[in-house]
Amino acid sequence: MTPTDDPAVRYFDAIAAALSGLEIFMRDDRSPLYRHGIVAKVAAAYISRLERSFACWRNRLGFMETFKISRAESGFPVFQNVLELENDRKTAAQRLASIPSPGELREEMADFILRHKEFPEALQRSMAERLYLEDVKDGSTFSPFILAQTAKVSVNPKSMRPYYLVHWGSFDGTANLPLIYMATVEDSSEAMVEQLVDTDSGRLNERIEIPLPVDGLLNPDLAHRFDDFTEKNSAYSLSPLTVATNLDKDFPVLHPKQLRRMVLGPFYSAGITEHNSTVSEVLAKVRKAENAWLLTWTIQEVYSKAEKPGRKGLWSSEPSSEEFFINTDDLEAARQGVSSYEKHALIPHEAYQALYAAGEAEKIFGGYKVHILSKGQVISDV
Repeated sequence: MTPTDDPAVRYFDAIAAALSGLEIFMRDDRSPLYRHGIVAKVAAAYISRLERSFACWRNRLGFMETFKISRAESGFPVFQNVLELENDRKTAAQRLASIPSPGELREEMADFILRHKEFPEALQRSMAERLYLEDVKDGSTFSPFILAQTAKVSVNPKSMRPYYLVHWGSFDGTANLPLIYMATVEDSSEAMVEQLVDTDSGRLNERIEIPLPVDGLLNPDLAHRFDDFTEKNSAYSLSPLTVATNLDKDFPVLHPKQLRRMVLGPFYSAGITEHNSTVSEVLAKVRKAENAWLLTWTIQEVYSKAEKPGRKGLWSSEPSSEEFFINTDDLEAARQGVSSYEKHALIPHEAYQALYAAGEAEKIFGGYKVHILSKGQVISDV
């Protein structure tokens, strides 16, 4: 069996090309996401984590033969693989201590070949395990849940409150999809307003140094609770509206003005995934196996159209609350529980030509913004 005939090799080659192309798209200043400034930069960091995970899984196949993907749905690895990566990260240092160094392994392999005139498979597995554990131990993979970071701090001059851009990540265990969340949240807690807001200028207090990015929510009194909240409210089955509404209810002094979720996938790879027969049939005709894939993603957004003031009474009171806008004129937006959404597709030039020639491009890409990967560049608006 040649390497290109091996389904695992073809899958890893295809997903590596897709994620590399997506990262090129995210980092390109012509990318639509650059309208939102820091958003593309944040998303690119999570894509790098995903690339690292796939590099680790590929090394893991050198000594473990089990690797499953969601062939009929997301096209991404099943959740068990993500959990195993996380468990291996926790035990990596201990396991590495029991495996000889790379130099020793190479010497043993050379000696084995000279003495036995055959390939040292057991030593090769040990080398693969060592490379895998060295890669996984630093924790820069896409974990089941990635704790929040505060990436930006500013002041809303109208409300005179500080606001944060906070982001976190989750690999959904049911849908087998990587999710990236970003929220713009105002903070009305007295301590943070007093510390961060210069009341004279209506801007950030210049005397306070904030070494961004900051791990967790910038408000130290709420950081642990915020981590617990995001971990419990990051499932794909929850709509962005539900997540934003829950955040609004659970934290009286936090005011979510915007929540954005990026859903990576589904991913389609010729001869491997089975979730769209038309796509599979056409991709199977693509001449080069490394170009026979299609990656889709969706960006969902919900934003507050107004803040309902809180009420303080003698016998009862209620905190302020956000009124989120849902575009009920768009049935799909209403179904997703969002103000707006964008569907994107990234495909190699050769694969796009095959779909176009088969007369399937218009049907498959209806409603999608299509981006074509060609010679290390991404061409949009085709």
